[in-house]
Amino acid sequence: MEPWVSDHPPKPVPHPLPALRLAAMLGLSLCAAVPVLAGTPIQGEPILPLSSPQQQDEPKVALGRLLFHDTRLSQDNSISCASCHPLTKGGMDGKARSPGVMGAMGVINAPTVYNSGLSLAQFWDGRAPDLEAQVEGPIHNPIEMASNWDEVIPRLRRDRGYPRLFRELYGTDATETAVCDAIAHFERSLVTIDSPFDRWLRGDETALSDKAREGYALFKSYGCVACHQGAGVGGNMFQRMGAMGDWFADRKTPLTPADLGRFNTTGREEDRYSFKVPSLRLAALTAPYFHDGSVDSLAEAVRVMARYQLGRRIPDAHVEKIVAFLESLVGRHKELAP
Repeated sequence: MEPWVSDHPPKPVPHPLPALRLAAMLGLSLCAAVPVLAGTPIQGEPILPLSSPQQQDEPKVALGRLLFHDTRLSQDNSISCASCHPLTKGGMDGKARSPGVMGAMGVINAPTVYNSGLSLAQFWDGRAPDLEAQVEGPIHNPIEMASNWDEVIPRLRRDRGYPRLFRELYGTDATETAVCDAIAHFERSLVTIDSPFDRWLRGDETALSDKAREGYALFKSYGCVACHQGAGVGGNMFQRMGAMGDWFADRKTPLTPADLGRFNTTGREEDRYSFKVPSLRLAALTAPYFHDGSVDSLAEAVRVMARYQLGRRIPDAHVEKIVAFLESLVGRHKELAP
């Protein structure tokens, strides 16, 4: 019998590793990606609660919001950032691949933009070091916005409202740097706070159902927390898809260049099939799952991760509880539908 098919529950972990100790073991810095934390988290938990970013430049956030929804960033004035990342729907469009200008189809699943400021890098392959650098990717991508700064900047400068805003905030007309900075300010404001799980972390014992609490214990015991920890419950490391099994062979669909993951950025063989571990903060709202959008349900995504990343088969009763825990991670933001 293959070792992964065991249905026995994992041994409980009575004393979970403190977040910083776990980070040291993994070579991570959990604090570097965290906006601002408030309150006193339960000691020893590998997941940290979120708070609203402090000392935001609200005028730049507001300008970034306008630009985020502006279709003039695309070649044919049909696509905005919000087209693939609708904020009322969890910050992604719910499609395996997103359409771009003139019906061109994307090659990879659009991740949520919420809590993206917590990530160590942007895009599945981490090719953009920060949100400012990320802005340029879709604008120049021929199957997304298919535009360029020489087209975008004159359009913005001809607008009735933008010139005054850019001069007030940046002391200049619209520029590439200012556009990227404003959109990044807005995206860093998209932090989902006050989730039931975060309230529980801060000491509210009534915030979490028994089912979700048991699911969190299982999440730690099975080892999911090794990759999904910190404030983002992920987003702070890269991991190979199929650490304990050949996911791509079993998927039974042809490999694509996007499946090479971080290898496309670094050219290093050890990065082949590796991707940024996604944040699970809004996983309950952002199906379909994985870089290829190949799994439609959260329960099935848990099973796939258990099989191919942990080498285990998780009983359905445990999957149900882990899903309840993941649902408890969904926080609030004024842009997110209630």
